[in-house]
Amino acid sequence: MGQSHPPFRSARGRRLVGGIRRWITTTAGVLALTGGTVAVSPQASAAGLTPVTGFGSNPGNLSMYAYAPDALPAGAPLVVALHGCTQSASDYYAHSGWPTFADRYGFAVVFPQTSSANNASSCFNWFEPGDSERGRGEALSIKQMVDKAVAQYGSDSRRVYITGLSAGGGMTANMLAAYPDVFAGGAIDSGLPAYCANSVSAAYTCMYSPPDRSPARWGDLVRSAAPAGTTSWPRVAIWQGTADTTVKPANATELRDQWTDVWGVGQTPSRTESLTGGTTLSVHDDASGRPAVEVYSVAGMAHGLAVDPGSGTEQCGSTGTYYLDTICSSYHTARFWGLDSDDQGTGALPAPTGLTVTGTTDTTASLSWKAVPDAASYVVHRGGTKVGTTTSASYTDTGLATGTTYSYTVAAVDSAGAAGAVSSAAAATTTGYTPTCHTTSNYDHTVAGRAYRSGGHTYAKGSGQAMGLWNAFTTRTLKQTAPGYYVVADSGCPA
Repeated sequence: MGQSHPPFRSARGRRLVGGIRRWITTTAGVLALTGGTVAVSPQASAAGLTPVTGFGSNPGNLSMYAYAPDALPAGAPLVVALHGCTQSASDYYAHSGWPTFADRYGFAVVFPQTSSANNASSCFNWFEPGDSERGRGEALSIKQMVDKAVAQYGSDSRRVYITGLSAGGGMTANMLAAYPDVFAGGAIDSGLPAYCANSVSAAYTCMYSPPDRSPARWGDLVRSAAPAGTTSWPRVAIWQGTADTTVKPANATELRDQWTDVWGVGQTPSRTESLTGGTTLSVHDDASGRPAVEVYSVAGMAHGLAVDPGSGTEQCGSTGTYYLDTICSSYHTARFWGLDSDDQGTGALPAPTGLTVTGTTDTTASLSWKAVPDAASYVVHRGGTKVGTTTSASYTDTGLATGTTYSYTVAAVDSAGAAGAVSSAAAATTTGYTPTCHTTSNYDHTVAGRAYRSGGHTYAKGSGQAMGLWNAFTTRTLKQTAPGYYVVADSGCPA
């Protein structure tokens, strides 16, 4: 699979037979999103990206590249980033934004690379059992890279994460299923459910019309791939553009069903949030109130990785083929994994008790809890992400959206700076919401993030109501009734 190219696998000799290679050549133009031909993957040579050898038996015939900030301390996290088809390690290093956050937060990044010797379009072979199952092929090569990086950089083996785009996303899902004892979290960008396919023909079905299986059946594919007796699972972020015609958005729904079932939580989100770039975030909390599965739906985005070039705190990456200017997915993924904070709950202090919401306004939530003896301070998390610290047993979170529910936890920090056990979660819902009305063309609604395009038609964000053709000549009225939720209101829209 790939962004615009078939997912064809070479024979076990790592080369395609001539007939299949000729077939790919003649059909690549039909399948390409831009009408272009198959791109040749450049070799990884970007400054700062280092080739690594001697990482094991390498049964998947992959290459290993890594980036580590200067003076990286021992015990730092490790991220594995898998490129998409027609891409390379250097391409992903240059565009994805991951080096920016490696420098900012302090962690190493491994960039595995496949080649045309493995797959005609340089795709990871996510649909081949011999390359995607535990202990086999490319999957084992990636695991060996993790072992090498942990030893070389002194990384914390409890804080290893994996992410990937398209075919790399499909392989990421498989790696999370096959190695839940290795990865603490993952991010699947424009990818597919774990073990959706086990052949080329099935790969196309998954890409364009994924099976509508029950959550339990999807979850069983993960459980059967994992070591027997596994009870601890990675936290999973799912990124998908609503206008993706290569990996259809239905894949994000099936991914959500798969991983929420694995976690034993419902498919209805605990809360939703509106982010930049027309992005809607749906959060599924675990029993303790921490996000277990997050789904990021980017309105109007085609197939690719969401980036947001610039120097702002939440910006990253650069645009290019399959790197789309919408929102910095790497920033939000890093925060979801907790890479922006060293407060990982490894200290000895007990969890604070009595966490209570003492008050809310349209944009704030005030919290209090019982003081923990010997605590020097407290760290407060919103939705699993650190939002502040305080030396008292109370905190007020600001800058929130109106009419929105947030989940908070607190941990006590000792004098050495180690955070202890995390408290039970408390939910706070901000007050108020003023509906707004917008009348303009379907094109402008989509550009503004109030609607999204799919198959030449326009649909209201949130409600999914049909609005007609996606163009500048069809005018509709939308009413925003909640953050990120719009309904068609042509008959009248009193605010």
